[in-house]
Amino acid sequence: MMYDDDQMLMLSGIQHYRFCPRQWALIHIEQLWDDNRLTMEGILMHKHVDDPFYRQKCGEYIALRAVNVASHELGLYGVTDVVELHPSDDAANSIKHPKYPGLWQPYPVEYKHGKPKRNEIDEVQLAAQAMCLEEQYGIRIPYGAFFYGEIRRRVEVEITDGLRQIVRDCSNEMHRLFCDGQLPPVLQGKHCYKCSLKDKCLPQIADCTRVSYYLNKYLYEETT
Repeated sequence: MMYDDDQMLMLSGIQHYRFCPRQWALIHIEQLWDDNRLTMEGILMHKHVDDPFYRQKCGEYIALRAVNVASHELGLYGVTDVVELHPSDDAANSIKHPKYPGLWQPYPVEYKHGKPKRNEIDEVQLAAQAMCLEEQYGIRIPYGAFFYGEIRRRVEVEITDGLRQIVRDCSNEMHRLFCDGQLPPVLQGKHCYKCSLKDKCLPQIADCTRVSYYLNKYLYEETT
């Protein structure tokens, strides 16, 4: 399926969705937002990264910031932190730059203020950026990287077929929820304590409104 321009969703939302579908829906369907310490640290870190007029030749590679990307297959659009262009001999998977001769392999780099996660919460965003660039230029991008502020170093990520499928599955679910206008149920867990929207989501209250809560608390307790 190919999405039209008016069906496109924000690429940055795929990280929200992978973290918590309800958080994504509160932001992108209900248009709610709150900042906490973690989000403010991220904003301050990106303040020095997201300069669309920044172009720099760094030794062998070129650094491009705030590059606009989009994929009609995924129905996602957004802006990358950095796309590095590395010299390449692979003509089938390289692009040309008007100011620099030769062939260049795009290499997306995303900046995060924290540290590597145990699942694909961060990786889906980087892979989605790579897939957008692939669709735009008809190439294959095998790797990208994160720079994590907490550990002050890069972590390279392989854009595997499995990771690409997770991106496709997430984007399809995001579009389904957006079209239905549905707010996913609460999935209460440790991640709720780090969420800037916990005071709007109110997971502890939402959980108490379920029928199963009343059955467990009142009916079953009285019969035991």
